[in-house]
Amino acid sequence: MGVLIRGANVKPSPHAFLGGPRSGLRMEAPLGIFGDRSGDDTAVLNAMGEARLFDRDQPLFAEGDAANAVYRVMDGLVRLYKLLPDGRRQIVGFLRAGDMMGLAAGERFVYTAEAVIPSTVRRIPRARVTALMDERPALARTLLAAMTAELLAAQEQMLLLGRKTAREKLATFLLANDERAQDAAGRIDLPMSRTDIADYLGLTTETVSREFTKLKTAHVIRLMEGGKVELVDRDTLSDLAECA
Repeated sequence: MGVLIRGANVKPSPHAFLGGPRSGLRMEAPLGIFGDRSGDDTAVLNAMGEARLFDRDQPLFAEGDAANAVYRVMDGLVRLYKLLPDGRRQIVGFLRAGDMMGLAAGERFVYTAEAVIPSTVRRIPRARVTALMDERPALARTLLAAMTAELLAAQEQMLLLGRKTAREKLATFLLANDERAQDAAGRIDLPMSRTDIADYLGLTTETVSREFTKLKTAHVIRLMEGGKVELVDRDTLSDLAECA
């Protein structure tokens, strides 16, 4: 199944897509393949399906549900996760406005999607998106290119979870979010909980909280009200993220 699940096999196909992050420091999955684009593709998708407001922690769909629709985040934040055999939760990505999920080759979802905060999400029948891809070869090529980027991103995620220290993981996460989650004042908006971040980075909640405090004490970041973070020393964060 063509999805970004850590440790899973990924089979690229224009019709098998759940966007993954780009290579480099951006580590949040999936890729908002239309989030940074303008033009006909975005306009057509915006006109398709039905938009719905999901409350905090409300599921969009659950692991095992029929994958008969594609979802596009209009605003808010959505987390994707899998439950491991021992009951632990592994978050595999956070989706922001413009990100898509659910255009996958399998018949059922292999992850659960939940709203982190109140979020508006458009549900589009999967068959309609598949037909659109057949009508627009350029769109199909874009999705295939994204699958290549996803394979690279899966390798980066394995490095993030397996070889980096806790501080290096957090630095990578902060810089990744800095690319798309800034407010008007240049601060990062992180509405997810410390537990969410921990489940994404493969750490404990206590470790994440401790590393935030250490970065704050070292004047690398500044913690603001409302879950916002100001990156004071991006050079230090970049060195940490690159394991320099």
